[in-house]
Amino acid sequence: MYNPFQILTDAFQAEYRVNFSLVGPDGSIMLTLTNERGVAARRTLSTAQRNDPVRLARVIESIRLGIAIERGHKVGELLTSMTGGHVAPVRAGRVQARGSAGL
Repeated sequence: MYNPFQILTDAFQAEYRVNFSLVGPDGSIMLTLTNERGVAARRTLSTAQRNDPVRLARVIESIRLGIAIERGHKVGELLTSMTGGHVAPVRAGRVQARGSAGL
């Protein structure tokens, strides 16, 4: 049986205390990961994220990436390992803000 709370707990309990709290009438929850140094991550998850295995897996990877960045790990290496080496190339060019054309 699919249990997103157990999946989240299993994903992080080796390194963190995992706590859940209800944050909204829509069923949204707050996931808080703590250790001896304090709060390592805090994320609000919607019911849709929680109940979709693919979206839940993405949330877990996103949290792991955020924690790794906070710890000072190299982002490129982390993304490569998370995606099996399939990272889309960054397009060269300028980013133009809306409404700034012709300035």
